[in-house]
Amino acid sequence: MLNAFSLFIKFVLLLHLGSLFAQTFTNPVLPGGYPDPSICKVGDEFYMANSSFEYFPGIPIHKSKDLLNWTLIGHGLHREAQCNGGAVNLLDVQPNGGIYAPTLRYHDGTFYIITTSIYFDEKTKKHIGNNFIITSNNPSGPWSDPVVVQGAPGIDPDLFFDEVGRLWYTGQQKPKDPEFTDQKEIWMQELNLETFQLMGERYHLWRGACDGVWTEGPHIYKNDGRYYLMIAEGGTSFNHAVMVATSDNLTGPYVSNARNPIFSSRQLSYENWVHSTGHGDLINLDDGRWYMFLLGVRGDLNRKSNMGRETFVVPVIWERDMHPRKGKILWPVVAPKTGRVERVNPVIFDGTALTKDLTFQDDFKYTKLNLAWNFVRVPMPNTYSLDENPGHLRLFTHPNTISRRKRAHFMGIKQTESDFVITTKMHFNPLGIESAAGIAIVQKDDNYVSFMIRKEADGMLVEVLHKKKKIEIIKTHKLESYKGEIRFKLVSANDTYTFSYATKGRRYKVLTTTKADLVLFNGFTGAHIGLYATSNGYDNNDFSDYDWINYIPKLRKWKE
Repeated sequence: MLNAFSLFIKFVLLLHLGSLFAQTFTNPVLPGGYPDPSICKVGDEFYMANSSFEYFPGIPIHKSKDLLNWTLIGHGLHREAQCNGGAVNLLDVQPNGGIYAPTLRYHDGTFYIITTSIYFDEKTKKHIGNNFIITSNNPSGPWSDPVVVQGAPGIDPDLFFDEVGRLWYTGQQKPKDPEFTDQKEIWMQELNLETFQLMGERYHLWRGACDGVWTEGPHIYKNDGRYYLMIAEGGTSFNHAVMVATSDNLTGPYVSNARNPIFSSRQLSYENWVHSTGHGDLINLDDGRWYMFLLGVRGDLNRKSNMGRETFVVPVIWERDMHPRKGKILWPVVAPKTGRVERVNPVIFDGTALTKDLTFQDDFKYTKLNLAWNFVRVPMPNTYSLDENPGHLRLFTHPNTISRRKRAHFMGIKQTESDFVITTKMHFNPLGIESAAGIAIVQKDDNYVSFMIRKEADGMLVEVLHKKKKIEIIKTHKLESYKGEIRFKLVSANDTYTFSYATKGRRYKVLTTTKADLVLFNGFTGAHIGLYATSNGYDNNDFSDYDWINYIPKLRKWKE
């Protein structure tokens, strides 16, 4: 009887815990290298765009109905013709160049994205920046060719439609009379809706609140009959912050909130579970509630993570000034209960739960590549094929290796957690000496680790190679009985990488272990895990055929 009662109590407790779990979600809501979120609402669906920098396809676009479970539906830059050197160059763009913070908006049946393309010309030693607009009547695409907004300096532009349907450009630039190094100012000008070119007077709105260092990422909103200008400030690191100013008129003058910054992690310990929070965008729900989507960096290891800058969400309320001389202005208060990004939060809509499975599996049975795959720069012709060997992905070798401003034959998905297991099965029978194929984790051109087999004159080697400025071979082993087939397994757990392999008919064998800090975030992008083939400088016709790839992320428990 006592055992039955104990079982009943345990059952009730489990139901209660399950109910509590179903009523909460875990930040980040968009894990992996998805920085600079911009969000809009159409009907009962929400859409989000993020920066993509040197990666292709560019400008990932997600859709959600509950603001928690996001599905990748397309990319703003999905054709080579959109980014082959005109308005946008993603062919030989430098690391951390390419597509900066986009703004995604919807108006009268059309989706608009405005963003910045940055390209460094090695010959002239100058940065070329183009702010451009693309449009579509379907957020999943196709999207138009880019239209460059001529005479628009700076980065991170915003679009705002006023009450009469006029379109306004809000941008950032270096002021003519800077008061200190790295000071920027926010400016505004009307755009022609037909040509997307600037017209009329230019208005200089604001130089920021707290020293104004790297004032950028502006967004304009209207609430309570007033206009609000929200910006990022302090640079995208530990001092990153969100500031806000307001005005009776769209074109100013704008008055800074005396309580700026309205959100930051600069007041918290460097050891906080997430830091560098900022660059937010606001969304107003039908029931009157507000939320902010913003970027942050998880401090999983050495105050960093492989994932880099990810997308988080925090609640926002509006409160009036307490000081009578401040005019009782309504101001946004971000994360009003704690003032920081919380790991576990109440769900935004009742009856919903964070149900999206971040496990990625691809058996290459379709004739079109899964949207989750990314390339460092626009891939070259004959990089891969889904037709040559149906049910497999064929990755051809190329003389290029992963190196600065080069297009190598690497394709990856975004790493979404520090702890994970990735496995793949590959067939590889190269003829050329030095041909190699396998898997890799790529952070940057000069920051990656590869796990591959490579052909030498007297046989095949399996090796782990790490590049951080210079190439280091961590471990190499000659395969005595290689029969053209191999499985790779890389496990990240307890801040350690374990590299294992299995040849045909054999069990997995550990090749080596390393610390898991080989490719920590260093720049603007997060790591990508995927498939890599190279002929290491030689011209040949070798290729690798992948049967499948499985990526299983493991949610890390954070110690508060």
